[in-house]
Amino acid sequence: MTASPCGEGTTLSGEGVVVGAPRRWLGLEGLVLLAGALIAFSVLGQPWWLVPAGILVPDLAMGGYLAGTRPGAHLYNVAHATLLPAVMLGIGYWQADRLVTALALIWLAHIGLDRLLGMGLKYNDRFVHTHLGDHADAR
Repeated sequence: MTASPCGEGTTLSGEGVVVGAPRRWLGLEGLVLLAGALIAFSVLGQPWWLVPAGILVPDLAMGGYLAGTRPGAHLYNVAHATLLPAVMLGIGYWQADRLVTALALIWLAHIGLDRLLGMGLKYNDRFVHTHLGDHADAR
């Protein structure tokens, strides 16, 4: 397989995969994001049942794969990048809305947990191909 034109997100199997020390740093970063989000959640006074109820909600984005690998990868990556939950966190803080802030922190905790477990952002060639390697090799 050859690499697609720049910007399409499809690469050769080993191309674009983070390995070695940078991969360990990304795992540590995931741990810090997970712990920090849960510590911040704890000071909001929101019920803890929200965490198990909401922690897997971003994975519903995998449903995008029903439309194919390209839209599936795009939707999954939107739900598993820190941009949207960070914006949501800012809005929740700005509006003094503890529930919105709590949900954003749960979303960030999910992303941190995924990175800690070696699950990365998806390329659009197949479901298991991420920037941290194929799922089978990622752990």
